[in-house]
Amino acid sequence: MDAPIPSSLRDLLPALDVLPIFPLPQTVLFPAALLPLHVFEPRYRAMVKDCLATHKAMAIALIRDGSEREENPPASGAQRRRHPAIEAVAGVGVIIDHVELADGRYNILLQGRCRVSLEELAFVPPYRRAKATLLQAAPVDPPQHDVAALLASAAAFAADIRARDPEFDFRIPAHTPPSSAADLAAHHLVLDARERQTILETLDISLRVRRTTEALALQHAALRGHAGGQMN
Repeated sequence: MDAPIPSSLRDLLPALDVLPIFPLPQTVLFPAALLPLHVFEPRYRAMVKDCLATHKAMAIALIRDGSEREENPPASGAQRRRHPAIEAVAGVGVIIDHVELADGRYNILLQGRCRVSLEELAFVPPYRRAKATLLQAAPVDPPQHDVAALLASAAAFAADIRARDPEFDFRIPAHTPPSSAADLAAHHLVLDARERQTILETLDISLRVRRTTEALALQHAALRGHAGGQMN
């Protein structure tokens, strides 16, 4: 039996049958995270305009091969260019703020709301769309020592960044649920996009907490090792 849809996500249901896709090569959006985007391509400016006029929701989908890029749509009558493959699991964000610039570009701010699996629909210009299905984790609390390890690893790596960029500020608010703590830490601190995508796809909360902790601990150790090598 499918899990019931949380009341906090029911406002998204009208968007999921035909959800706009924004494919990006290095970006993974997690629930509760904020993502600012500068939108300049005409097709994605059209997508933002459509979103603002309806449900304000879009999927941020990682392009599977980071060396590929979404090509501009072909001219009328030209052979259709192949779209790069995207990951089947994506984060859905809702536009919570936007500025339309004089030349038609947009600055938007997305708030991550949920994970979804994507079933891409037939292409209707100018942008890609998919039927999306909500992905939900079983409400199981991970062991407290795993949560403590996550918080410690996140704090340590955030301190590493702050030592190089004093303006950087990331803290996980007190009483944040473990699932959200892992998501926020992964979104803001995990450097590798492929690793972030793997964490996004990890529905088991205990495994997600451990995977995020391991990624941050490895980054912290690598950075300290590099710094130590420079001092020798």
